[in-house]
Amino acid sequence: MGATALTKEEQSIMQAIGARETLMVSRVKAWSEINSGSTNSVGLDRQRQALKEAFSALGGDIEELALPAVSEVRSDGEEEIRTFAPALVVRKRPTAPIQIVLTGHYDTVFAADHDFQNWQMLDDDTINGPGTADMKGGLLVMLEALIALEQSSQKNKLGFTVLMSPDEEIGSPASAPLLAKYGAIADLGMTYEPALADGSLSGARKGSGNFALIIRGKAAHAGREHHLGRNALVAAAQAVHALAALTNARPGLTINPAKIEGGGPSNIVPDLAIVRFNVRLTLPEDAQWLEKQFKLIAEHIESIDGITTKLTGGFTRPPKPMAPPNKRLFEMTRAAGAALGLEISWRDTGGVCEGNNLWAAGCPNVDTLGVRGGNIHSAQEFAILSSLVERAQLSAVLLLKFASGEFDAKSLKALTS
Repeated sequence: MGATALTKEEQSIMQAIGARETLMVSRVKAWSEINSGSTNSVGLDRQRQALKEAFSALGGDIEELALPAVSEVRSDGEEEIRTFAPALVVRKRPTAPIQIVLTGHYDTVFAADHDFQNWQMLDDDTINGPGTADMKGGLLVMLEALIALEQSSQKNKLGFTVLMSPDEEIGSPASAPLLAKYGAIADLGMTYEPALADGSLSGARKGSGNFALIIRGKAAHAGREHHLGRNALVAAAQAVHALAALTNARPGLTINPAKIEGGGPSNIVPDLAIVRFNVRLTLPEDAQWLEKQFKLIAEHIESIDGITTKLTGGFTRPPKPMAPPNKRLFEMTRAAGAALGLEISWRDTGGVCEGNNLWAAGCPNVDTLGVRGGNIHSAQEFAILSSLVERAQLSAVLLLKFASGEFDAKSLKALTS
């Protein structure tokens, strides 16, 4: 699309964002010190309350929404019900002509007992700390962009829903229905995963699924009655080999057998094994083909005398292609960046996020609007502090241009048909 420029009002709003940099830096440090690992309910509650207090500045309706319990397979092969912390939802002007859903997660991958608990400065502009990039820094960017929107004379033309979930880092098993609900009623979505350190955004994303194949055999004494046993671990090894062989059977398809659980003392034939694996796929139709292959593998394993199987799990995030509406939204993002003197580019990725879910609900979206950073999911995670202002301004320009009509938000969903 053509070049865009900032109005005098927009320039003033950008300056106001810059004036809040000290507050942003202080908040990202404080939030990083709250351990909010996906399984740490106490820490998640603390982080959610901090977010509730911060987002109250928007003056919208704030609600904690209970999430449904989800069944998952334990290491003993039995299924149990897992409960989740609530999602935090902020809504304002739900009847405005333009509706945008902004999503992010307040959980991290670092458990309560993980060694990585505190932040430190690597240099004057680089902070190393849990969640600083993924994505407490991103939630700050979102908040500041919305505060900027509230200063606009055009704000009444745009309503928004903010959804902050506690389970994104484990695949959004409980928050997926909310992503679908709010994605379906929004004109577009904005998600705050971190950008790459050089400022690049993610383009097309693969789809993903997580599965567990439960294999049961028969226990026996490994010495006296080995012949009476049916070794579930041996069967699991065959299953792993067959699953791994599916990689590249379709373009862009990968299967990652990630863990085998089972077994025990070396003098007992193991009667249980669980193979946990992840799938990444480029084309939606590959999911149906894969499910058929998984069934064939399970049937082959069950042909072994005395072995039974059960496949659990499923595809949790459909692929998000660079389809015309997403491409158009990226062009708008690039134009917003150009107005700020930023060069915005993007690259395809095998990673997945809430943007996949929004797209599956028919919601065009851009999903790496957070801080610039890197080494996420590790103790080397870092964020560029100056990008707090930079990326808040980028999102603010998008919101302001959508509200003014210079960027046509309504045109995006029309491209999905």
